[in-house]
Amino acid sequence: DVGRGGGRFLRRSGAGRGRFMEIKEKLEKGEILKKKKLSEKYGVSEKSIQRDFDTLNTYYTEKNQSKVVYNWQKEGYELQKNVNANVFTNEEILAISKILLESRAFCKEELEILLRKIANQAASSDSYKRIEKIIKNERFNYVPLQHGKPLLELIWNLSKYITDRKIIEIEYTSNIGKKKFHAVKPLSIMFSEFYFYLIVFMVNKDDEIPIVFRIDRITEVRNTNKKFDIPYNSRFEDGEFRKRIQFMYSGKLHKVKFEYTGLKEVVLDRLPTAEIKKEENLENNVKKYTIWAEIYGEEGIKMWLRSQGKKVKILED
Repeated sequence: DVGRGGGRFLRRSGAGRGRFMEIKEKLEKGEILKKKKLSEKYGVSEKSIQRDFDTLNTYYTEKNQSKVVYNWQKEGYELQKNVNANVFTNEEILAISKILLESRAFCKEELEILLRKIANQAASSDSYKRIEKIIKNERFNYVPLQHGKPLLELIWNLSKYITDRKIIEIEYTSNIGKKKFHAVKPLSIMFSEFYFYLIVFMVNKDDEIPIVFRIDRITEVRNTNKKFDIPYNSRFEDGEFRKRIQFMYSGKLHKVKFEYTGLKEVVLDRLPTAEIKKEENLENNVKKYTIWAEIYGEEGIKMWLRSQGKKVKILED
């Protein structure tokens, strides 16, 4: 039983069936197979060999067992067992690559490493080439952010301090170029609007308001070897914080009330805590909504509300 895909293949000629079964047997023995050599051996085109691999992938996918993948180091195809749930599909690889390019979060060198490693999981050399072709122009014209700093190692090191609950001292450069050390309790790492941010509670402050630091502006990190603890009722929740923060401007938690004329999806997508308290029908099928939202800080939400122009009327903040 070779499944629906394999069954279709077996209904072909005897030679084709024999080739298919030999390739299947070699893969299951752990051999690395190359399309050019197989096409020469069996006297068929490389496209026919690729169809054999595709048919085998259909078979293994139906059985949820394995996947035929291209090993770039060994320059051939191999069978990876029990990987269907743990390997990116071609569609996922393309989507992730597009998100990385659009984010502009990484310097050119780190971006190239990430794109290459992700693309290497493509199911075949043809898939790899197709993905490379689709993102080629964006990749060539990629413009990294002005800071140009590698971030992956720093993000990883900060994440260890977060999980270990270690108080750290960070040297931070402000937007006017002033450097200063801050003793902080690191809570979370977030990404928003091109940048990665470190969310912290400041040490020796009674009011534990989450404070936001841009990670690319952190020039030094010192481990104080002191641990911190946060009472359960004051614990920081990343998801809830993200719903209430705009443009990563921190501050006290408060409610804002405003009227919005236009598509409600614009507000609901931007402000996850928004609640529509009233809905009115205006002329020409236009609707006006009275909205409440819970937000950290004032600058971020004011910046967004101002960007909406005449569509917004602030009632209370």
